[in-house]
Amino acid sequence: MALIAERLNRIKPSATMGVSSRAQELKAQGMDIISLGAGEPDFDTPDNAQEAAISAIKLGETKYTLVPGTIALREAISAKFKRENGLDYAPSQIQVASGGKQSIYNAIMATVEEGDEVIIPAPYWVSYPDIVLLAGGTPVIVEGYAENDFKITSEQLEKAITSKTKWLLINSPSNPTGAAYSEHELMKITNILLKHSNVHIMTDDIYEHLIFDDFIFKTIAQVEPKLYDRTLTVNGVSKAYAMTGWRIGYAAGPENLIQAMNKVQSQSTSHASSISQAAAVEALNGPQDFIADNNKVFRERRDLVTTMLNQANGIECKTPQGAFYVYPSCAGLIGKKTKDGKVLKNDLEVATYFLEEEGVAVVFGAAFGLSPFFRISYATSTEILADACERIKRACSCLA
Repeated sequence: MALIAERLNRIKPSATMGVSSRAQELKAQGMDIISLGAGEPDFDTPDNAQEAAISAIKLGETKYTLVPGTIALREAISAKFKRENGLDYAPSQIQVASGGKQSIYNAIMATVEEGDEVIIPAPYWVSYPDIVLLAGGTPVIVEGYAENDFKITSEQLEKAITSKTKWLLINSPSNPTGAAYSEHELMKITNILLKHSNVHIMTDDIYEHLIFDDFIFKTIAQVEPKLYDRTLTVNGVSKAYAMTGWRIGYAAGPENLIQAMNKVQSQSTSHASSISQAAAVEALNGPQDFIADNNKVFRERRDLVTTMLNQANGIECKTPQGAFYVYPSCAGLIGKKTKDGKVLKNDLEVATYFLEEEGVAVVFGAAFGLSPFFRISYATSTEILADACERIKRACSCLA
């Protein structure tokens, strides 16, 4: 009898983690590596959140909490939704998890059965399809074309919906492209969803506050209140508050769905770290002005990276509206030869070439469901980004 469950054959390890591991291997061998693969801010966690965690430790708040999270944190999340999104969620409609990924995992495991379909726009965050596959569901990938800034249209959505569709999983602003759906674009999508009562909506808003150029963020339940009872709104403190390692995500939605997600979580992690929860309370309730300051830095980095990459032979890079990623096309590099005569056949080989030739680690587009592209995270210093882009330009100029 096989020890490893067959269902694990449906999924693959995270490509972003794989890139980071390969970069670390080369660095350990003495190569000068710039890693632009990981999606986490390089800023420190705000001081007030750090102090709240220290205070919680000293006060002995180191015991088990309720499975869905402390009352204090769920009340802070409830207040956040009301203050920033105009949405009313009671604490009983909110679950705190160990990161946004666990929130999505809990929801999929609690609802998706064999044969159920989940519509996922591509490019997508690498974990979405694999979580669906692990639950026995079928990811239905709908391609967001580069000409439409990597966003799907309402017409594409309608064609993808069947009687088996259980969820639409949408991420705005997006990882990996930074693309963000405007209120007008979301209204077109919600008009389709209103016609299909079997479809529920999971909206991953983790990059909500990382937006640029006067873009106004809206979430689906806010745009169309009639979909409130069919929507699970996922968010967390990792990106906007530079708290990736604290592992606090949260989700809000219909109470029966949250209860089902609590049942899943009760048999896995039980609850998120009590100390991290205390820090998240302060992050959500405390001063928010640093977010705009951080965004100014991110915007400057975005502009630097897009400008420099568009100067590279064979690369075209759109300017995203949010998050801290760019998703350049490397179509102009496919078919070109390296100095040792190797022909680059796809974006994986382009990414490998950048890493091995110039020590720049990026993530290849196929990992996100759309080629030929690659993802760069610009959540690192301006100096490092400028160096990395110069290396990429140099690598491109060496191709024939």
